[in-house]
Amino acid sequence: MAKRDYYEILGIDKNASAAEIKKAYRKMALKYHPDKNPNDKEAETKFKEAAEAYEVLSNADKKARYDQFGHQAFDGNGGFGGGGMNMDDIFSQFGDIFGGAFGGGGGFSGFGGGFGGQQRRVKGSNLRIRVKLTLEEIANGVEKKVKVRRKVQASGTTYKTCSMCHGSGQVTRITNTILGRMQTATTCTTCGGAGQTIDKKPDGADAHGLIVKEETVSIKIPAGVVDGMQLKVSGKGNEAPGNGVSGDLLVAIEEEKHATLQREGDNLHYDLYISLPDAVLGTSKEIDTVTGKVRIKVEAGVQSGKILRLRGKGIPSINGYGKGDLLVHVNVWTPKTLNKQQKDFFETMKDDEHFAPKPESSDKSFFEKVKDMFS
Repeated sequence: MAKRDYYEILGIDKNASAAEIKKAYRKMALKYHPDKNPNDKEAETKFKEAAEAYEVLSNADKKARYDQFGHQAFDGNGGFGGGGMNMDDIFSQFGDIFGGAFGGGGGFSGFGGGFGGQQRRVKGSNLRIRVKLTLEEIANGVEKKVKVRRKVQASGTTYKTCSMCHGSGQVTRITNTILGRMQTATTCTTCGGAGQTIDKKPDGADAHGLIVKEETVSIKIPAGVVDGMQLKVSGKGNEAPGNGVSGDLLVAIEEEKHATLQREGDNLHYDLYISLPDAVLGTSKEIDTVTGKVRIKVEAGVQSGKILRLRGKGIPSINGYGKGDLLVHVNVWTPKTLNKQQKDFFETMKDDEHFAPKPESSDKSFFEKVKDMFS
């Protein structure tokens, strides 16, 4: 099932400000909040859907990529994607959005056993890497193994319940206002919202009980990715202290330049240079494709600028809509220097009717060829 447009989900247009995006998300989140819609699967789906949309549109970098590439900026296959948020993700990342609307002032009381009285699950920070891919790897999909230095919990580290928030991850304050007593909850500054603090940690571990460790991560990259696209490997970023969830590994795609092929969307272009005798007599030539070399036939009398289309020899669509084509541009090479015998031959041919240009309706102009390429 295709994902809905993030702007449509929140009921805003692309020019909405950060404040308008936040306001729209809060409105949707409050409407479909689990406490307000107990045991309602449709409301739960829309609640998660709104959180996913806000997670992307509230981040300037993610929003720019989404505006350019749509959902494919985040969706690959396997562990990739911009979505798939669970309730822990939503409440830990966006809990402050709800203010005191649920659970008696900042907590979340009714879903999944009660978020108000339980400690918040802190998420570790994300890691970002850049992966270079050849055109052949992009065309066929590839599994890359990369070494990543990530923070993990040190062996021997133990935690204890935070004495300030008593494990809830939040500190509740009551203030008197003209409207009466108002109860608000803020993230505990002692434990950072984790609900736990360090009890014991080995030498070499940081203040959170984490150490840096090099790990080999396998990344399955789908066919059809584009330069600048960012994929996500869930849970392969830095770990979080205590009972937190690991951050993600964000993989930026960098496309390496090919020696003979040029990419344009899902189509590929190849410049084929042939000699004047080959153009007159016809020939066969071996050319590069992303799946290996192939031999193509060039008909006798071919004109310079002729475009031969090899269907399905391009790049697969990232959305799974088939493959692009390989467009072979025929260029007849005119010799720049000739010996006397060669010059004499062409001198005798200057007035020969077979050498006089006689374009036919099938011999399209340059502008017509360009038009056909993009039609």
